[in-house]
Amino acid sequence: MGVVNLDSEYDFLQELTYFRCGAAVPFAGRYRLIDFTLSNMCNAGIRDIAVFTRNKYRSLMDHLGTGAEWDLDRKRGGLFILPPDWNDPTDVSKGDLQHFHNNRDFFSRGSSQYVCVSGSQFVSNIPLHEAFRHHLQTEADITLITKTFPTLEEEHRNCLKTEHDEYGWVTALTNDKTNPAVFSGMYIIGKRLFLDLVEECISRGKENLFHDGIKNNLDKLHIQTYQHEGYAAVVNSLESYYKHNMRLLDPEKYRELFFSDHVVYTKIKDEPPVKYNSHIEVKNSLIANGCVIKGEVENSIIFRGVKIDHGAKVKNSIVMQRCHIEEGAVLEDVIIDKDVTVSKNRMIIGAKEQPYAIAKRSTI
Repeated sequence: MGVVNLDSEYDFLQELTYFRCGAAVPFAGRYRLIDFTLSNMCNAGIRDIAVFTRNKYRSLMDHLGTGAEWDLDRKRGGLFILPPDWNDPTDVSKGDLQHFHNNRDFFSRGSSQYVCVSGSQFVSNIPLHEAFRHHLQTEADITLITKTFPTLEEEHRNCLKTEHDEYGWVTALTNDKTNPAVFSGMYIIGKRLFLDLVEECISRGKENLFHDGIKNNLDKLHIQTYQHEGYAAVVNSLESYYKHNMRLLDPEKYRELFFSDHVVYTKIKDEPPVKYNSHIEVKNSLIANGCVIKGEVENSIIFRGVKIDHGAKVKNSIVMQRCHIEEGAVLEDVIIDKDVTVSKNRMIIGAKEQPYAIAKRSTI
């Protein structure tokens, strides 16, 4: 079974999360951040997936729909979007334990004996079936999926790091700023143990399943690590969001994320191919279908249905769905959310270290 737990993921992307939760933020020209987690689970054969969300979930529900794009629109099992529903007068749970406690039926009705829990901030294409095989072979109570980054960056500062022995058994979970072994937020656990930990945490007045039930019980649990070797990015700030989008303009990184044996699925929207006017210049950019390009685009990611008029220049920027960049406008190091209009001859310039972000449905 799969659980996408968004309860502890705060509105970390500033203007981009004014009207939506972080999991629903568009990424890489046509996807949303949650697409990578859902695709990882579906590619591993997980067919019962619950999404626990607390705030700003309208956009997320619109994107996920019935789960058809992930083959989760099923008569039995499938995708369950579970907003907060605290109607049990005897419930004393707090924090994300409320979700687990109030949705016990989801777990009891499923026949699976193992649960994969994840957030949405770790962008990757993980072979979860291999991680599950490792979990069974080692007979671990819990298997944490980790990634060792050759260079630690700012977004890794607040991530948990794993320390383990030569056999992969976890000895500590810390915030050591020098440890490159970053915990992805994804782990595999037996369902019986999982439910026991939930009940134990609730009985002790705790609020967070992972920190209170797992991290604080390292001496009692046998916890293994599974090392992911492929592409991975942590998106937990506006700066990291901009940086990792821009890095996908490198063909090698793009292929590493999207051209593996496992497909990344997303909501299908039928649009015509991009229309390019003659005598324009487009360089090193990722442009989705449905766009009309009449101006100049360089080192940018342009989402579906964007219109860029004559004389407009877009450089080092991210422009989301259905935006309109009018004649003579100049954008550089800018993130523009959906349905924004940039008027004629406007100039908006940010910086690579601190891109300028514009909230959705604005007119500049």
